Amino acid sequence: MKIAIVKLSALGDIIHSMIVLQYIKNINPEVEVDWFVEEAFKGILEFNPDIRNVYTVNIKKAKRKKSVFLFLKELRQFSNFKQYDLVIDMQGLIKSAMLARFIPSKVTMGFDSKSLKERYASFFYNKTFKSRYEDNIIERNLAIVAYGLNFDFFSKCIDEKKPYLFSGNNVVIDKLSNTLPNVVFIPGASYEAKCFPLEKIAGVINIIQANFLIIWGNDLEKKKAFKIKSLAPSVKVLNKFQLDELISLIKQVDLVIGSDTGPTHMAWALNIPSITLFGPTPGYRNTKVTKINKVLESKSIVNPRKIDKNDNSIKEIKIADIANLASKLLN
Repeated sequence: MKIAIVKLSALGDIIHSMIVLQYIKNINPEVEVDWFVEEAFKGILEFNPDIRNVYTVNIKKAKRKKSVFLFLKELRQFSNFKQYDLVIDMQGLIKSAMLARFIPSKVTMGFDSKSLKERYASFFYNKTFKSRYEDNIIERNLAIVAYGLNFDFFSKCIDEKKPYLFSGNNVVIDKLSNTLPNVVFIPGASYEAKCFPLEKIAGVINIIQANFLIIWGNDLEKKKAFKIKSLAPSVKVLNKFQLDELISLIKQVDLVIGSDTGPTHMAWALNIPSITLFGPTPGYRNTKVTKINKVLESKSIVNPRKIDKNDNSIKEIKIADIANLASKLLN
């Protein structure tokens, strides 16, 4: 059986989706899985042994240029592929649904209209699955795959997951400590309201006995990293990493702290202790708490269908609460 999964972006959402691979292989090791993704995120997928092929698109480029021609060109490149037995659109957006429909398949499946933020995406499927949009995204991903492949899914499976991110090489990090616990703190996110205040990050760093490492992915995050260092001189600012290098780093540390963003969710996928900080996004939906993966949330009431990007309530999370939870996880 050959299936294709469409999950284009963003980094954290792709990571949440990749958990399905090990369960597909557990049920039937002979199933061949291809994955369709935005080019920028190929590195998170390409070394996974449960994926046969990773195919990339650049729909974001077409959107930036407002070019219908480029958009259709991205979709049509797959129209001559050999037919799949099943294509599953796990993204649930109109652009991903259109791509899924262009891929030759006996069945093109996605969530039904009531289960989607962009409900017209369901028009492009010939088989749909119902799951409340507000439900936990990891459980939604597993449930739709279980439905498509006709196997039973139990939520306890998530707690028993194996690490499922893979790197092409083991990066040697000379700033790791052999005597103190190594903690990665992630200051950046996709928009500012998700970000924990820099002064509070420094406050956490200054009261915990650990070797703190700061990572960054763009120029703004780099400036934030060095601002933190000016407030907490002991912190070590790392160089920019490629995605598979970042996987290698996360594997080697003792704890990851960050907001609702891809690198934080890497720790969850790798079974590395983590603390995820939630303000404008819903913690109950965007991760799963385990014995070693915890969340701290603001008191903001969040509507998953209408995220308020001006909700700065994450700043209300207390330094002491993070420090106490970090100490428990490190011990």
